[in-house]
Amino acid sequence: MYVNMESLKTELHCHNIFSNGHVGVLEPIHDCSVTISQQLEQAHMEGLDVLFVTNHNTIDGYEQMLEYKKNHWKFDTLNVYPAEEVTTDNESHVLVYGIDHAIKPGLSLHEILDEAKKQNAVTIAPHPFSLMDALREDSVHCDLFEVFNSSNVDVYSNIKAKKFSEEKNLNVVAGSDSHVKSTIGRCTNLIHSENKLDDIIHAMRHNQIKINTTGYVQPREVLEHIRYKIENSKNYIDIHVSEFYPRSAWAFSLLYKLYMLSPEGVFCNALYRISISMLKRISKKINFEGYNPSIFRERDLGTIAKMIF
Repeated sequence: MYVNMESLKTELHCHNIFSNGHVGVLEPIHDCSVTISQQLEQAHMEGLDVLFVTNHNTIDGYEQMLEYKKNHWKFDTLNVYPAEEVTTDNESHVLVYGIDHAIKPGLSLHEILDEAKKQNAVTIAPHPFSLMDALREDSVHCDLFEVFNSSNVDVYSNIKAKKFSEEKNLNVVAGSDSHVKSTIGRCTNLIHSENKLDDIIHAMRHNQIKINTTGYVQPREVLEHIRYKIENSKNYIDIHVSEFYPRSAWAFSLLYKLYMLSPEGVFCNALYRISISMLKRISKKINFEGYNPSIFRERDLGTIAKMIF
């Protein structure tokens, strides 16, 4: 029965250019710069057996990726399967695997889980204690729990996730949450299964999966992603600032101009280091000191500033 079983090196959480335009009205249109060819090349270089591309609120690009792969024999050992990162009605995210059609965003968590069940899909709670789009305690309703996310550079979000998973005895995985080419395969999982979608979904549902590698996104990779979003999102930034932070529009305008003068300069690198330090302070207060996590969704700069100092 187990003769053909393998330990499949798997990437469970990554994005490509087809994620653009689907993230949601409160997010920049441009989410990721990675093309299909870049994604497959990196996955091949990392020695992946399985690649789930989890674009936001769409499975667009899946058929195109299969077509590209079919025309390039060197990717024959890599199987690509359908997945989606769905946004709930309160802006949190759910990963869904093995679907044949996209689940629309804006539903409640339990409505999304019901839709996933109808498609015999598996769900994962991604970045469960991040500051913006986390399910937090509601993560227990998903099949699997992303205990480590590469993009949680505040660190405390991952520490909280590990503590929570141990308290609730959850079945855990790791996610690269890749938005740039070099982070594809940063976090991998081993699935004990044949390399067929139905078998992989069955194995995931029955916890025949374990974390293989983990690693954080590096500062240069974060800045690469930020640079892509900023340089392609001027209109979004202007509209977002005028709607949520009208009194601070001058400050955002100044920061944008300084950034455009030297996107890779000393100023931007210093601003990044300061921002990470602030993010860590806030994350520690929210995840370990009982502060309200909804302040980011409410976009209250005054309250956020008070938490930093």
